[in-house]
Amino acid sequence: MTANSRCSAAEPPGLETQRREIESLLRECELCAGDSWYVVEHRWFEQWKEFVETGDQNSSSFPGQIDNTELFEDLDSYHLKERLVENEDFVLVPAEAWHKLLTWYSMVVGQPPLERKVVDLPSTLKVEVYPVEIFLCLHSNMDNLITAQFSRADNIHTIQKAMCQAFSVPPGSECRLWMKSSDSSCERLRNLHVSVLDACLSSGMTVIMETRNADGTWPSSRPQIMRNSVEEQDSYRGQSGVCGLTNLGNTCFMNSALQCLSNTPPLTEYFLQSSYLEELNFTNPLGMKGEIAEAYADVIKQMWSGRHYSVVPRVFKTKVGHFASQFLGYQQHDSQELLSFLLDGLHEDLNRVKNKEYIELRDAEGRPDQEVAEEAWRNHRRRNDSVIVDTFHGLFKSTLVCPECHKVSVTFDPFCYLSVPLPVSKERVMEVFYVSLDPYAKPVQHRVVVPKAGKVSDLCSALSEMTSVPPTQMVVADVFNHHFFKIYNADESLSCILDRDDIFVYELSVQEEQQEEQQEEQVLLALYLRERSHYRDYGSGSSSYGTSLFGHPLLLGVPRSSCSQEALYNLFLQRLARYVRRPDPSEELEEEEEDDDEEELYKTQTNGISDDEQQEEAEKVDPSQTQLSEDAAANSQPDATANADPPPELNHTQETTNGSGSQTELLTSAEGNDANCSSNENSCGNPSRTADATSESPAEQTPRPGEEEREEDKQEEACSPSPLTVEQPTKRRACRKRRKSLFTIQAVNSNGTTERGSGEGGSAVSFSSQPYVAIDWDPDMKKRFYNENEAEKYDKHASMEVPQQQTTVQLQECIELFTTVETLEEENPWYCPVCKKHQLATKKLDLWSLPEVLIIHLKRFSYTKFTREKLDSIVEFPLRDLDFSDCLLRKNLSNGEPPSCYDLIAVSNHYGGLRDGHYTSYAKNKDNGQWYYFDDSKVTYAREPQIVTNAAYVLFYHRQDKIRKPTLPPPSTSPASSTPQPANDAITSCKDNNAELGASSYVTMETD
Repeated sequence: MTANSRCSAAEPPGLETQRREIESLLRECELCAGDSWYVVEHRWFEQWKEFVETGDQNSSSFPGQIDNTELFEDLDSYHLKERLVENEDFVLVPAEAWHKLLTWYSMVVGQPPLERKVVDLPSTLKVEVYPVEIFLCLHSNMDNLITAQFSRADNIHTIQKAMCQAFSVPPGSECRLWMKSSDSSCERLRNLHVSVLDACLSSGMTVIMETRNADGTWPSSRPQIMRNSVEEQDSYRGQSGVCGLTNLGNTCFMNSALQCLSNTPPLTEYFLQSSYLEELNFTNPLGMKGEIAEAYADVIKQMWSGRHYSVVPRVFKTKVGHFASQFLGYQQHDSQELLSFLLDGLHEDLNRVKNKEYIELRDAEGRPDQEVAEEAWRNHRRRNDSVIVDTFHGLFKSTLVCPECHKVSVTFDPFCYLSVPLPVSKERVMEVFYVSLDPYAKPVQHRVVVPKAGKVSDLCSALSEMTSVPPTQMVVADVFNHHFFKIYNADESLSCILDRDDIFVYELSVQEEQQEEQQEEQVLLALYLRERSHYRDYGSGSSSYGTSLFGHPLLLGVPRSSCSQEALYNLFLQRLARYVRRPDPSEELEEEEEDDDEEELYKTQTNGISDDEQQEEAEKVDPSQTQLSEDAAANSQPDATANADPPPELNHTQETTNGSGSQTELLTSAEGNDANCSSNENSCGNPSRTADATSESPAEQTPRPGEEEREEDKQEEACSPSPLTVEQPTKRRACRKRRKSLFTIQAVNSNGTTERGSGEGGSAVSFSSQPYVAIDWDPDMKKRFYNENEAEKYDKHASMEVPQQQTTVQLQECIELFTTVETLEEENPWYCPVCKKHQLATKKLDLWSLPEVLIIHLKRFSYTKFTREKLDSIVEFPLRDLDFSDCLLRKNLSNGEPPSCYDLIAVSNHYGGLRDGHYTSYAKNKDNGQWYYFDDSKVTYAREPQIVTNAAYVLFYHRQDKIRKPTLPPPSTSPASSTPQPANDAITSCKDNNAELGASSYVTMETD
C-alpha cells in the first residue's frame, strides 16, 4: 500500500496484537539513510496506545482516523508548523508501522501523509522533519515561481523530473539546472546523481531550468554567432555539420582538430543523441569533472544544428586552457597535441568505470600471442570503458630484446592513434646567390645539394664545383634588411640556415705569391650602403641627419695596409663600378660650389651630439682609458695617406657588452688590436637581425615570420642615440673637401645603425672585432650616380632551371617504417629483469587489432640532437580501400572479427614551417557524402583530387563495415573551381577574425 493511500480501515487484529506489533517495530527498526519514516500527531498516538492497552474494543478511548490537523499551519497548504518538537508535538514511526496503522484506522480525508526521509548528516543519521523547500522556475519565465519540498536525500535528477512535470517540458528535451543562491550568483548543477545535501541546496534557494535551443545553444550563454543580421538568426537553414569555427587568435590548430572530430560519425552521433549525459563521470580524479565533455557537446550541437554559418568556440577554448595550461593564451600550438589531449579528456570524462581497480600487468612468458592479447585488452577495458575506447582504441604488440642476455619481453599495449615516421632524406637543396670578385659580374643564383648534417664548408665545396672557385676563397653570409644577419664560419652547421634565409656567398681576393714572412694579413670588411635623409631628425632632439640602409651589402677581403680612408674610397668605387658611375671633372667642380654649411653641421654633430654635449660626455669617460688612447695616438706612426686630406671621415669605437649593458671603449693600442685581428675571425657571433629604424624599403624591412622577438630585443639599440665619439678638431677642418667625393665612409656596428669612432693611426677601421663600414650617400648624389635598377639585377645559373623533384612517399612505407626494428635511445633505456640493469634494447611494434576509426599522425616535424625541420614530402594516402590486412600480425581472422579496410573521412592540414604556420582541414559530411574544406570560419566545397597534398598532417579513416550510406543526396551544385577555397564556392565565410567581437560578417551562397 502506498504512502498516500486513502483506504478505508480494514478489520484490525486484536488490540494486544496491535500493541505488540507496533511496539516491536518501534523497538527494532534502526535509522538507515534513504529510508522513509512518517510523522504522526502526538495526541492521536498517545490515545491509540491508551486504547490498545485497555483491551476493550468498545472503550471510549478509541482514537478514530489518523489525524494530524494540529501539526499544520492551515488546511489549505498543509504546511507544517515551525519548531515542532519530537515526542511533544509528534512521534516518528517506521514505514512498516505506518502502513499497519493506516490499514487499521485509515486517515482523515484530504490530509497528506507526512513521509520523511532519513538523511546521513556529517555526524549522525537523522529523520528530516523539515525537508528543503526551494523555488522552481524556467529560464524563459523567471517570474513564474513555484514552491516545492525535497528531501536532502533526493538527488538532483528528482528535482529535474519534478520540474519537467510541473512546467510541461516536452519529453526528450535536453535540460540543465542552475542553482541560484543570491541575486547575482548562479552555479551549474552538473551532476544529476548527487544528493540535495551534497549539492548544498538549502531552503530559500531557487533552481532554474533551461532547455537547449534548436540551434544547439543555451539561452543562458548564447554565444556570438556569425550572422548577417539579427533577422537571419531564425531564418538560416544550412547543411548540418557545414559550419565554420572562428579563429580567436592563433586557434586554427584547435579549429582544424575540432572539424575532423566533428566529422567522425560515431562520436558525433553519440553527442547529438545526448548519450553522453548518462555517462558523464564527475568523480574520476583523472577527468575534468565532465566539463570538457559538456563544452565539446555544446560546440558539436551548435555546428550540427544547421542554423549557423560559423560558431565562436570561446567557452571550449577557455575550458581547454583551464585543464591544460599549455594551451592557455593565444600562442601557436600543434593540432595533433590538442587532439591527443581532447581524446584523453573526453575518455576520462565519459569513462563508465567509476572505480578503477589495480591490475598487475604480466609479461607474455612464452604464452601464445592470442592469449596474451585477449588478456591485455580485457585488463584495459576493466579500467577504461568509454565511447573513445569503443571508437578509437586499438592494440599493438611490443617486442623488446636485450642485447646481452637476449631476453625477449612481449607486451600488448592499447593505442589511440598511430604516429608514423616519414622517410628522412640525408640531403637538402639550398638556393644561394654567388657574388663574384669581378665587379662587373652580376650575382648568380645557384641551387646546390648539400648534406643535411653538413657544415658551411660543404656548401662552399658544392658551389665550388659550379664556379671553379676554391672553397677557401668563399665566405657565406645571411643577408636580411640590407645588412648581414650573420657571417658564418666554415665549420658551422648548415642546420642553422633555414630555407627561407637569403644566403649570399662572396668570393674573396687572393694575395699574390710572396715570402711567407712577408705575406700581409687580410681583413674581412663588411660594407653597407646608406642614404642620408633630406631633413634633419629634429624629432630625436638633435639636428643630425637620419640614414637608411639600401641595396645589397658586400664582403671584401682587404689587405690591412689598404684600410686607409683614401684606399678604401678607391676600392669601393672599383667594387661598385657596375652600378656606380664616376663623376667627370665638371660635375666635381659643381659640387665644390654648393653650400657646405649643412655638410659642416652633419660632420660636427655626428650621431646627433653637439659639441657641448660631446665635451660633457667625454669628461665622463674613464680617465685611464682616455690616457691609454692618448698614449697610443702619440706612439703610433700614421702612414702617408693618413696625413693627406682624406675624402671620407670615419669614426669608429668598439662596443662591448657586460653584465650591465652596453658601454663604449676607446681603442687602446695598435698592438692590442693586432692580437684580436686574426684572419680566422670572419664572424661577429650572432649579430642582431635588426633593420634600420628609418629604412624606406617596406618590402625588405618587414621582419621575418618568427623573428619578431629578436627584432624587438634590438630595437632599443637601433633607435637609441649612438655611442659617444671623441673627435679631434683638426679633422673637422677637412670636411669641406668631402664634397668632392660621391659618398662618405663611416664605421658602424653590425646592424649598420650606430656609427663608431675612427681607428688608430689613420686606419679607417678598428681591427679589435669584425669591422663594418657604411658608405653614406647624399640623396641627390645617389640619384645621379647610383643605378638602382642595375644594382638589383642578377642572373640564374642553369641549376635553377632544373625543376625540383617533390619527394613522394606512400603511406604504406610510413606504416612499414613504424613497424621496423629500432634500438632504444640512451635517454629511454629498458630495464632487463634478467641482467638487472638498464639496456639499450631493440624494439619492434606490430599492429594486432585496429579500431573503428583509425587516426594516423604523420610525423612531419623531425627533431634530432643536431637538426630541427619540417618534412614537406607528399605522402600518397588512399581515399578509399586502405587495406591493413598485410600489416596486421594476425593473418587469419575469425568470422566474428571485423575486416581491415578503411575509407578516409577527414584530414588535418598544416601549412608553413617550424616556427609558424596555419592549420585547415578537409572533411567528408556524414549526411550527404560531400567533401568540404574548412579554413577557420570559411567553408568551401572540395574535390577529392585536392585532398592529397604535402600539408596533410593527421588522417582520419573509418572502417568500411561501420560506414553507413548518406541519408541525403549530394549538393546539386558542383564546385566550379579546382582550388581549395574559390570565392564562388564559398558556403560560409567571415569578413575578419574579429567578427566574434560584434563586427558584421558576410555570407556567399552558391547560386549557379
